[in-house]
Formats: sequence, C-alpha cells, structure tokens
Amino acid sequence: MFKAISSDGTPIAFERNGDTGPTLILVGGTLMTRARHAPLASLLARDFSVINYDRRGRGDSGDSGDSDVYDVQREIDDLDALIERVGGPVRLFGMSSGAVLALEAVAKGSAVSALALYEPPFIVDRTRPPLPADYVARMKALIAKGHTTEALTHFLTTGLAMPHEAIAAVRDTPVWAAWEATAPTLPYDGQLMRDTMSGRPLPTDRWQSVKVPVLVGHGSAGETYMTNGAKELASHGDNYTLHAFPGQNHNVDPHALAPVLTAFFTTVR
Repeated sequence: MFKAISSDGTPIAFERNGDTGPTLILVGGTLMTRARHAPLASLLARDFSVINYDRRGRGDSGDSGDSDVYDVQREIDDLDALIERVGGPVRLFGMSSGAVLALEAVAKGSAVSALALYEPPFIVDRTRPPLPADYVARMKALIAKGHTTEALTHFLTTGLAMPHEAIAAVRDTPVWAAWEATAPTLPYDGQLMRDTMSGRPLPTDRWQSVKVPVLVGHGSAGETYMTNGAKELASHGDNYTLHAFPGQNHNVDPHALAPVLTAFFTTVR
C-alpha cells in the first residue's frame, strides 16, 4: 500500500497492480473501498498499471471528518494528487457514483486521456422515485448524531430503493459491518450526485468540457432507470460510446467488465 497526499494534507491510500502498460485509475462508488475493485484490478493488471485507491474517508485513506465542510473539489484534488504521484495523463474508470466523480474530475481538467463509466446512478425520468429534496440534509443530521445504522438504512431504502427484505438479509453479514464503517461518507456521495437523481433530464452544460473518449456502460439486466441514465449521458456528444453488458446488473462481474475496458482503453493513445 502507498499513499498520496492531497492538497489539503489528507493521505489517500492506494495499491498498484501491474507495472507495464498505461496507467489506469479505478474510482469506486458509494460505500466502496479499494477491496471492492481488487478482482477487477487483478484482471486489468495484465495490460495496465492499475491504481486502486480508497476515496477519502474510506479504508486506509484519511478525511477531515466533517461532512459540513465537504466539497466535491476535495475528491477531485485527491485524484489529481494520485495522478501527480503516478504520472499522467491516465485512463480513468468510475463505478456508480464514482463514475460521476470521474466525470467531474475530467470536466475540471484532470490529466485524463480516456474515461470509462459503469452505471452512474442518474434518475432522469419517472422509472423510479427521485431522491427527496432533504436527502443530503437528513443524511448529514443522522451522521452528525452518530446514527450510522439509520443513515445506512436511509441510503439503501431511499437512495437505492432496496426492498426491506433484502436489507434484512444482509444485516447480519460482514458486508453490513463494512458498509457501516464507510457510512460517514454517505453525505459526500449525496452532494456529488446533486440534482442528477431528481427525475429530470441531465443538465446539458455540466460536462460539456469533457472532450476525451468516454465509454458509458450499463447492464442489460439492471435497473431501467440506470439504463435510461446511461443512454441519456451517452447522447451528450460524439465522443461518448454506449455499451450494454449482456446479463449484467449494477453488481457487474469483473470478468465481464475487464475485457471491454481493456479493448476500449488500448485504443486510446
């Protein structure tokens, strides 16, 4: 494990898989630590030098510890610190809300030559309920009181629209404990998503500065709202390519994902 130091002094933990080929950084989604992408990193290491990191507040990375002072720019700064440490420009892959962070970073000028995204959780129509207007405020209040279980449940039911029986099935597993450990970062992803889970079309100007090749993936067996969000994003420019992963859902199999990412990133200079 290595650490890069972000602009505000926060240490960002990362691992490197593979030592040949272009550098590829993996950006995890809500509640994910770098352990989530370890199998994918191992597969991609055959062709790339893969940087798998913990976003701030997760795993072995540091944090300010105060969601009231969080700003998305801090996580962009974290990525920039990683890129400076390993040498850019890099390829960038973002999963779920991490896909939106990756988009934001490229839009703000991070040294990225190509971008791949898998199911950014946009809600662009009425195929599922939008996030309530007080979602982030309520999440912040729960975390501030130390009510991590309630915050996690609120995210799963309101953010992911997960059925209560599915939540009950995971409550006594190691997965739940891992989720609770990263629950204090839930307001971060809520702020990151902003108005893109409102049930309205995506803002046309938010990522207009993204000019690098972009692959937008979605699972053919996944949630309709995520498919519709991916399709709308991919319509934003000729540099966007939409790719459907047969039989996959949001919990995409790394063995299905890795070959597509490899083919896409190896075509970029």
